[in-house]
Amino acid sequence: MSRPELPRIGVKPFIALVDRANRALQNDMVETMRRSGHPEAKHAYNGVFATLQREGSRSADMAVRAGMTRQSMGEVIRELVALGILEMAPDPEDKRAKIVTYTDRGLEVAASGYDHLRDLEERFAAEFGPAEYSTARQVLARVADVLEEWASEADRASE
Repeated sequence: MSRPELPRIGVKPFIALVDRANRALQNDMVETMRRSGHPEAKHAYNGVFATLQREGSRSADMAVRAGMTRQSMGEVIRELVALGILEMAPDPEDKRAKIVTYTDRGLEVAASGYDHLRDLEERFAAEFGPAEYSTARQVLARVADVLEEWASEADRASE
């Protein structure tokens, strides 16, 4: 009995290209943070820093934005609290919830990360040229918009 063949699309799938770029960017952030004096940096922390707003956020909301379970986000937040980077306090609007905020040290760590992101933007613009880099950013943003639009259409069609 022969096994069925998997269909091929003839080029590396777009999702694989985006995933490779995302992994490279995530690795770059962690390694840069480690080299710049933050040896505690881990990949799991990227989701926290990417979703924590300056004035504070609920961990459940952060989990949704990061695409993580609430339990996983809570575990990472507790690690960062133990490192003195974050703190948690009761949410004044919902005593069952906690608001996560940066400590002063956490703001320094986050600022270091944002400095690196700013540097990356400048380096990419220099590497590709401002016009080409702007186009790449616009295409990626549009891909996300289109996929969200298609998902909404599919949801409405299934109702």
